[in-house]
Amino acid sequence: MNIENAQVAVDEWIKAHGVRYFNELTNMAQLTEEVGEVARIIARRYGEQSEKESDKNKDLGEELADVLFVVLCLANQTGINLQESFDKKLNLKTKRDHDRHHNNKKLK
Repeated sequence: MNIENAQVAVDEWIKAHGVRYFNELTNMAQLTEEVGEVARIIARRYGEQSEKESDKNKDLGEELADVLFVVLCLANQTGINLQESFDKKLNLKTKRDHDRHHNNKKLK
C-alpha cells in the first residue's frame, strides 16, 4: 500500500469507526504519546536501559504503526497529500545528502 492509499484507508476507518477526527491538537498530543512509546521500547531493548518484564512483549512494529496512523490522520485533516510531500522530501534528501553521507568519516 502506498502512502496515498494509506491516507484513504485511514479516512475510511475514521468515518466508519471513529465518528470523526480528533482535533489537530489532540492528535498532536496522541502523536507525542505514541512516539514516546516507541522511544521507550528502543531505549530499553536496544539502548542501555534494562527492559522491564512488562515491556518485553511490547511490539515495536505495532507502536510504529500507531505513529504512522496518527501522522496519516494529521495529514488528512490538514489537507496534506503525504505521498506528494514524501516524494518531494525524498528527492530533496537524495540530491542534498548523497555525497554528504558518503564523505562522512563517522559513517565508515
